[in-house]
Amino acid sequence: MVGRRGQKLRDRLNRGIFESCSRARAARAGRRGSSGFCVKPAAYEGRRKMRGIRYLHSQRAGSVMPLVMLSIVISLATGAGLLTLGRMARVRAVRTATDGAARCAADAGLAKAMYEMNVRLTSGWSAYNLPHEYRQALPLCDATYSYVVYKVGILLKSILDHSDLATTLSLPGLSGGDYIVRSIGRCGQSQKIVCGVVRLQGRGEYGVLVQDLMSLKPETLVDGMDSSDPTRLDVPLEIGTTSTKADKVVLNKGVVVDGDVLVGPGGDPDVVIKNTGATTGEQYPMIEDPEFLTIPPPPTLIDRGKIDVHGKTMKIEPKDSGTYDSISLKNGKKPAILEITKGEVVLYITGDINLGQSCEIKVAKGASLSLYLDGNMKAGADSGFNNENTPPNLKIWGKTEGSQKIELNAKSEYFGQLYAPVAEVVARAKSDLYGAFTAKKFEMKSGGNLFYDGALRKVDENDEGVRFVLKRWREL
Repeated sequence: MVGRRGQKLRDRLNRGIFESCSRARAARAGRRGSSGFCVKPAAYEGRRKMRGIRYLHSQRAGSVMPLVMLSIVISLATGAGLLTLGRMARVRAVRTATDGAARCAADAGLAKAMYEMNVRLTSGWSAYNLPHEYRQALPLCDATYSYVVYKVGILLKSILDHSDLATTLSLPGLSGGDYIVRSIGRCGQSQKIVCGVVRLQGRGEYGVLVQDLMSLKPETLVDGMDSSDPTRLDVPLEIGTTSTKADKVVLNKGVVVDGDVLVGPGGDPDVVIKNTGATTGEQYPMIEDPEFLTIPPPPTLIDRGKIDVHGKTMKIEPKDSGTYDSISLKNGKKPAILEITKGEVVLYITGDINLGQSCEIKVAKGASLSLYLDGNMKAGADSGFNNENTPPNLKIWGKTEGSQKIELNAKSEYFGQLYAPVAEVVARAKSDLYGAFTAKKFEMKSGGNLFYDGALRKVDENDEGVRFVLKRWREL
């Protein structure tokens, strides 16, 4: 016999087993279709597909490796290309920098050659002992320069083997007095060669050159000529001022300038030139200011007191050259005349020159006079200079500092060169003026015309006031 309590436990156990079996049957029934076959849930189907894909991938082992290798090769090629481009850019930058440094060094060699040439002009010049340097370092740079100077006409045959020099020698207008500078600049692997044509230039390059005002009287003709070759008609002529201020070149009515009129660098010709009816060639600004040099007298001149002539003629010759305090010519029963009779006479006047009425300084045929003047020059009526030669035989050198006044008169035609950069010059001549004139101010008041003498351009190493200048150059 089983008690009541045991019966309850047995019923509860039987009920749990039944419910479990019922749930199991229901679950199996839900997985089967109407035909009685088992139907798999969607989640189970998804898991089966993923297992199939993994199975397929496992069957293609190593298929990703070619893609990986291809991407690596592309990356390497791109990187190598970028590195090559960077290296080439750096090489180009270095080459550009060294080319520029070599070019600067070549230009520096050309400038140094011209400097040395001008220094040697003052200490003694010889065309057979010309400056040259080799592998000189350019300051603050790794570049070096070398240069050598040749004179046209005495070049050695071996020099002509240089193709660059042969090219330079073929330039038109090259004369036997010119010099050629060959400069080589080097920096690293770069090399630049510059050849320049250097020429002597004197103080007679312009017909009229002033630093301030130039005024030409009405109906004046300004033209060029060449006393060394009277048949030459194509003498180039330039007149002008270094000023850029308004109305500093006054060309009155009827003035004819058979040449060019120049104004200071950066100036406007329409502003600087006051043209009231003149005819000229081209009008344009200078590229750079011309150099106004101090022309000192020879240091060997002896002090000789003063020259004082009254109503007579005083003759002097080369042995009378020297330093004088002043020159005074006074009219008496006859006009006073100071005559340079022969040879080359050099006078240095530390004071003034006073020329009385009808008095004159005469340069006889075949003689020449170089007159250095520190003071002023005053000329009375019908007084002045009488040069019986061509303009190169009379040269007047004024001061380059301070102030100065010069009256430039002539009884007849005036032949000569005047270089007085700080002087106020008043020219009065009964006839024409021939030569070249440099002053602070230049005023032509009466008389005839003005003719620039191209022979004053022809200078040599022993002339006063000459400098070597660069005429043209080319990079080879």
